[in-house]
Amino acid sequence: MEQAQLDFDRYFEVVMETDEAQVAEMTVGPGRSVGGPENYHADSDQWLFVVSGTGVVTVDSDAHRVDAGNLVRIEAGERHGIENDGDEPLETVNFYTPPR
Repeated sequence: MEQAQLDFDRYFEVVMETDEAQVAEMTVGPGRSVGGPENYHADSDQWLFVVSGTGVVTVDSDAHRVDAGNLVRIEAGERHGIENDGDEPLETVNFYTPPR
């Protein structure tokens, strides 16, 4: 067994990894965005679970609203960005399969 404590106290941190998957916590501050039209993972799907906050995930130019409790899968090769359009930090747990 392996266990990690998620603190969401920095922008991005890989917290656990195996040969098959990687898990990272990410915090996007209010009014900030990450990624964008040139951001993609050629060989890895990204599963993004919103722990708290609100935002917009744009995948291949299509914008999708996300809130706490939402799970999003971004397929390998899809260009994507994440924007926090709320007043609180947008905290997410991200699974990459296989690791990026």
